[in-house]
Amino acid sequence: MASERLPVAVVTGFLGSGKTTLLNRLLRHPALADTAVIVNELGEIGLDHLLVVGGHDNVVLLNAGCLCCAMLDTFKDTLADLSYKRARGEIPPFSRVVVETTGLADPAPILQSLLRDSFLSVYYKLGTVITTVDAVLGVSELDNHPEARKQAALADRLIVTKTDLTGDACPADLRARLLNLNASAHVDCGGTALAPDDLFVESKVVVPVVDGHHHHHHAADIQSYSFRIETPITWSGLAGWIDFSKEFFGNKMLRAKGILDVAGAGPVVLQGVQTVFAPSQRLPAWPDVDHTSRLVCIVQGVDETILRQSLTILQAEPGTHRPASIADLMNAHH
Repeated sequence: MASERLPVAVVTGFLGSGKTTLLNRLLRHPALADTAVIVNELGEIGLDHLLVVGGHDNVVLLNAGCLCCAMLDTFKDTLADLSYKRARGEIPPFSRVVVETTGLADPAPILQSLLRDSFLSVYYKLGTVITTVDAVLGVSELDNHPEARKQAALADRLIVTKTDLTGDACPADLRARLLNLNASAHVDCGGTALAPDDLFVESKVVVPVVDGHHHHHHAADIQSYSFRIETPITWSGLAGWIDFSKEFFGNKMLRAKGILDVAGAGPVVLQGVQTVFAPSQRLPAWPDVDHTSRLVCIVQGVDETILRQSLTILQAEPGTHRPASIADLMNAHH
């Protein structure tokens, strides 16, 4: 059944950043003819679904609420209903889904549902998380709106829009700011390089990173840290680190994603959003010539030293007790 799961791409971004424009351009492509679209809006009168071209029978508007909070159950119900109607032939067949969130949405609960919900994980899988960023207003929005920072931090791809208004393919200050927030994301200026298939690559990280490479900026509530781990890790260590992260980092671990060299198992994909981690997925082969573990952690208010020290748990042998507190973790390495 897992091989038949349908990918769900998430398109998010701050108010007015061009989500619907991007989605319209992609949906005009013949390759996306069999795509179901879920459009979420705030307010009692929905308009965005009227602006989405093509596939109107499959457009589902979730209005008067937000996918990330009060409407989350409706999001689950909507996907379940789409699956049911697809199986019964009550709607045109589709092989993929795109969710367009509101401009004020926190995407994390949506990603968590797709990673771990017992029903959704059987029929659907998380595709690419795309965040649109306004080239003109992006820096100001990132400075002043925590929703914009969160949306950028959780993305696999950052699409800088409205570059025709800036006279610059991608303003250097905006690019630097985005990479500060999310060093592992692909930054695409103008969206011209985004192909339909890019929406539905199963969300994972297979990018080279530099050990301990990280970025700082003046609004340092969210930071991206990348690590390379040279020694193979253990299954028990991986389970211990996930438990430690859930308990002590909690929702501050905005996203953890990596490809890990697990002893005796080869490459394993790690994917987590806050306290929700997907079941570990073994890959049939390494995606590149680099066979070392690579891990990206995007965190909010987590000290880099504590995060780095926590990674020693990954190599714990069976029967080893993980640290009972942050203090125990730090004391073990002094």
